[in-house]
Amino acid sequence: MYFCAMLFEDNYYTIAEPCEGLYKDKGSKFIGYAFGVKSEEDVKRHLAMLRKEHHSARHHCYAYRLGADKQTYRANDDGEPSSTAGKPILGQIQSKDLTDVLVVVVRYFGGTLLGVSGLITAYKQAAADTLGNARIIEKFVTEQYCVGFEYLLMNDVMKVIKDEELKIVSQEYATDCLLTFEVRRSHAQRAVEMFKKMHGVIITELIK
Repeated sequence: MYFCAMLFEDNYYTIAEPCEGLYKDKGSKFIGYAFGVKSEEDVKRHLAMLRKEHHSARHHCYAYRLGADKQTYRANDDGEPSSTAGKPILGQIQSKDLTDVLVVVVRYFGGTLLGVSGLITAYKQAAADTLGNARIIEKFVTEQYCVGFEYLLMNDVMKVIKDEELKIVSQEYATDCLLTFEVRRSHAQRAVEMFKKMHGVIITELIK
């Protein structure tokens, strides 16, 4: 299980907030939207919102990629010729090495057919303009652990928390104390080993 978890880096890139873009060609208007998403339910929610907002648009084409391992993705042409819309959009997500992101391009038909190559260019450029307006941020894959200890060990435990820059998620202090912390995956083993060496401290990994 540990081996599988380390098959990919523990950092990844996504967008900080929603953004928009635009591309026009021969009267057709391609409006791009990008959203940060964590699940397919998030994707469905944003798509439903855009379909309601742009109910008169002919197509709502999209692509998304999820997870730090970037293995969950989909591209949808929404009625456009096969691979002319969703795939070019996905290509822009991949070219910027992004994940946990959804890009939707809404098309208003201008009356002139663009052809296969024209459509590919249009959806690619709309997605590129949209992501070009995005503020891209780095995030990290984290793990959570629960540490149990007697109150007398408080100073020793908090020293490790401070020295290793661990993020406290929750804490309960009494005669027996429980503290939950979050740590970047690549830094987890060092922190765990430090706690394991402390007599009277019990550390358990929490499965998210």
